[in-house]
Amino acid sequence: MAPRSSSTPGLLGRFGAAPHPTGRRAAWTGAVAGGLVGTLAGLAIAAPASWAAQAVEAASGGRVRLHAPLGTVWNGSASLALHDEASGRGSAALPGRIHWQLRAQGTGLQLALNADCCTPEPLRLRLAWGWRQLRVRLEPLVQPARWPAQLLSGLGAPWNTLQPEGQIALASPGFEMHWASGRLRLDGRVDLELSDLATRVSPLRPLGSYRLVLRGGEVPALDLSTVSGPLQLEGSGSWNGAQLRFRGTAQAAPGSETALSNLLNLLGRREGPRAILSLG
Repeated sequence: MAPRSSSTPGLLGRFGAAPHPTGRRAAWTGAVAGGLVGTLAGLAIAAPASWAAQAVEAASGGRVRLHAPLGTVWNGSASLALHDEASGRGSAALPGRIHWQLRAQGTGLQLALNADCCTPEPLRLRLAWGWRQLRVRLEPLVQPARWPAQLLSGLGAPWNTLQPEGQIALASPGFEMHWASGRLRLDGRVDLELSDLATRVSPLRPLGSYRLVLRGGEVPALDLSTVSGPLQLEGSGSWNGAQLRFRGTAQAAPGSETALSNLLNLLGRREGPRAILSLG
């Protein structure tokens, strides 16, 4: 008698075939990968401002420090100080706090920077990079940013000796720095106005007001001139793609020679009544 075949499906037939082991592994791997991507994305979005502070300090070799950071890498604030790492003579801090907003834009980033003390409008920087190159562009400023000259003391010599006082106004119709293959190209223009400059090494207060203009192009140029005051500064320089060369003079206006003699000795090599300014 021939065996009777059953038409009743078995357990597997009722609920479908059992998942293949390879399919289970693929599903598990996909879930883990998705979880990691989500976690990393969440960390990137909520990355604390302290990470930005650590990155800035590391990139500047400890010279620029962001204290008491609040917020995130993308939207935060901190107190800014320049630190003379070489001599260890302490920091020069900016009054109030700085505030930043960082946004992804194309293949780069856009940074908006505000300082409580100094910026009537945000400084807007665009950063873009590629293979062995980096572009940093300062967008045009309608209103100048005004910074305390005391901040320069944190840059080390000779500023920590001079201990400058006064105000530095920064204005620009747009300026760009482009690093490529180890060389730097400058385009655009930056104007610095140093108003009522003074120093602890001179009894004359103020020493004067000065204008410093940086022009980019094939051969970037730097020009220094005196607007007013007993200390007369003049000079010019150029950037060759790797080094700044500057030559100028400092001398006292008639009647101020004795009061400015010590300062002129500090500024450069003396040639009679003048001090020779030289860099590079």
